[in-house]
Amino acid sequence: MSEQTPYEKLGVNETASFEEIQAAKNRLTEEYSNDVKTVEDIEAAYDSIIMERLKLRQEGRIKVPDRIRFAERQREIPPTPPSLSLDNSPPWLQQFIDTPSSNDILWPTGIFLVLALIAGFTNADSSLISLLLALGVFANIYFLNRKENKFGRALLITLGGLFLGIGLGWGISQLLQGANLPGEISQSIIGIAIFFIFWLSSSFLR
Repeated sequence: MSEQTPYEKLGVNETASFEEIQAAKNRLTEEYSNDVKTVEDIEAAYDSIIMERLKLRQEGRIKVPDRIRFAERQREIPPTPPSLSLDNSPPWLQQFIDTPSSNDILWPTGIFLVLALIAGFTNADSSLISLLLALGVFANIYFLNRKENKFGRALLITLGGLFLGIGLGWGISQLLQGANLPGEISQSIIGIAIFFIFWLSSSFLR
């Protein structure tokens, strides 16, 4: 094959399209896959043709599609999965959903986690639970208000989260009613549920 032209080595004529050249190169490479020297000659012939046609393209004599240039060197890039985005969501939903950074979510996580631990793992009486809930309400309003400086919205979301947390905690305590839980434990469960809802709303709502 050494005395043949690059086109003859690939078994194509000089007017062959790039697709035909690529197909011939792939076919011959697979056919002579066990012959390293022949495969090297095929690769060299293909590169020679590509370089020649690129030179002709630079001279304006032919047009080379970009997707064909050095096709054997282009790595196959796997399709990237679609990223989660709110761009296609309804406008009314975009007004409420937030995508916080790690720094934005750090403080609410720490504060509401501490409040939930105090309410759940200390024998907190009603007065202490009430104090913790008051702190949670103020914290939630603060975190929501600092995002867009809309105190009214922050207050409404906080009140909604408060009632939702009460309902969630009460429902959980009712499910555990068969365990004869004392009243303090039920209050703690409701408190933890409220702080969880506050954490969700302060982190992922605006």
